[in-house]
Amino acid sequence: MSREVLPEQPCPICHTNNLTLAQEETEVPYFGKLYIFSMSCSNCKFHKSDIEPAETHEPASYTFVLESEEDLKVRVVKSSEATIKIPHVMTITPGPASQGYVTNIEGVLNRVKEALEKSRDMEEDPKAKKKAKNLLKKIQRAMWGQEQIKITIEDPTGNSAIISEKAVKKNLKA
Repeated sequence: MSREVLPEQPCPICHTNNLTLAQEETEVPYFGKLYIFSMSCSNCKFHKSDIEPAETHEPASYTFVLESEEDLKVRVVKSSEATIKIPHVMTITPGPASQGYVTNIEGVLNRVKEALEKSRDMEEDPKAKKKAKNLLKKIQRAMWGQEQIKITIEDPTGNSAIISEKAVKKNLKA
């Protein structure tokens, strides 16, 4: 595993030389070798990261049903091009701010919880605020193993995966 770091680069946001570029090579069991790229500015806190597999993959979708606390440990590889869908809760679509990362189901759900909490706190409509609260409760019950929840990752680049024998993989039309 190798890591390269380039400090003091020009930041595309604040234009100071406080950007650190990093590239790391890592191996993810059952997925293969990955390159993790990141850029972080210590001045304006800009951050962007992505992953790229060393081998090419076909466009694919992975569906996983979280049924127990043990399932929270299942490894997830998500590229910046992937869409995460949790039916009746949230869809996270790729965009300019989309990040690639390697985490686990718990990490994905914590990101969803964060987004729901921000939505709840910024919402002025009482009905929408209540809906966000109920969705947060649903996510928490799932994390405690009290409720099943389905998670799907669709990636047109094939650079994402849910690494578990329980995950159902389907090819996407390119």
